[in-house]
Amino acid sequence: MSISILVNGEQLKTTSKTLAELATELGLNGKRYAIEVDGMLISKSRHLEYTLNTMQKIEIVHAVGGG
Repeated sequence: MSISILVNGEQLKTTSKTLAELATELGLNGKRYAIEVDGMLISKSRHLEYTLNTMQKIEIVHAVGGG
C-alpha cells in the first residue's frame, strides 16, 4: 500500500514505511544528509524506527563539500 508524502515540496507516492526505507528509495545511502519531518529534525539513529504517515512534509538537506 502506498502513501502520499511531500518531499522537498513535491508530492511523492511511496511504499516506504520508515525514514530509512525512504532514504534507500531516494538513493541517499552512503551520502551525508539530514531529514526533517513536519518541522522536526529526526536524527539518523531514529530513521529505522520512524514511521511515515500520509501527507507528512519531509525536507531533505544534502551536505555539500566546497573549498
